[in-house]
Amino acid sequence: MIPLEICRKPYILELYFSFIPVVQYLRSLYTACMDKKIDHLWWEEISREKVADARIFNLYKVKRRSPEGVTATFSLIDAPSWVTIVPVTRDEEGRACFVMVRQYRHGSGTVTMEFPAGTVDPGEEPAACAARELEEETGYVPGKLIHLGALNPNPAFINNELSVFLAEDLHQQNGQNLDDHEYVDYHLIPVEKVESEIGTGDYSNGSSMIAMAYYWRWQRENMVE
Repeated sequence: MIPLEICRKPYILELYFSFIPVVQYLRSLYTACMDKKIDHLWWEEISREKVADARIFNLYKVKRRSPEGVTATFSLIDAPSWVTIVPVTRDEEGRACFVMVRQYRHGSGTVTMEFPAGTVDPGEEPAACAARELEEETGYVPGKLIHLGALNPNPAFINNELSVFLAEDLHQQNGQNLDDHEYVDYHLIPVEKVESEIGTGDYSNGSSMIAMAYYWRWQRENMVE
């Protein structure tokens, strides 16, 4: 928006607009320079072939050409994106707590304590997925969802994205509505306990650690204790 004081002075307005092409040129020049800086790292994709369909992800054989013209084949996993929710509430004693879930994880062969999470359905917005998964796994419905951030957890060979949401103003509307073969308990865990144990023992789920880092940053930026 152009300041009102500038609009009242035509000569200043003319000068103001004269700088716009300069700014646009400098921005395009900066972008071109940044692109040039990564040209020596970029691999050009030549072909892609699906090797396996494992229901929850697809495995591809991808052929790419290096900046020096060397051709190589890589294995990539095409997996759905997912969300992790950091639900904050208070228990009967008035303590600040996270709503967390305990379940068996087939990859590690262990039972873990973690933040609620789930995969985003085709065409579904991550925020809608976050609200849905939280209600399905815990019965809690959020009055407010705050997007804390998103990243690719393992860009080495997986292409999906993790979105993290803070859930506040919780109220328990229904019981759990779990998927087939899903066995989940939910618990109110004091924030202090989670902060001291996250990344260890039962709290060793990686996406929960990422979500906690996003939550800590949100607290710091919003000066929330």
